[in-house]
Amino acid sequence: NKVGFEWDSQPWAWDRSHKELVSFVKEFGHARVPTQFPLNPSLGIWVVNQRRNHKKYLKGDTSSNMTENRIQLLKNVNIEA
Repeated sequence: NKVGFEWDSQPWAWDRSHKELVSFVKEFGHARVPTQFPLNPSLGIWVVNQRRNHKKYLKGDTSSNMTENRIQLLKNVNIEA
């Protein structure tokens, strides 16, 4: 959160999903993963959740597990917030 404490209890899961997103972008040229992507059904849902968490973070909602670092990583793959 904005205090600097990361509430995410499984950061490795976020990192794994981010790597899957990077692979998707390399293959398809964009980060608009369908919510029911047959090759990786959970990836589209993860992307939706990242957009939602980013919006919460910007509003100061402390329930978001978004961080500045994660925002930058998502921007690096041109994910639309």
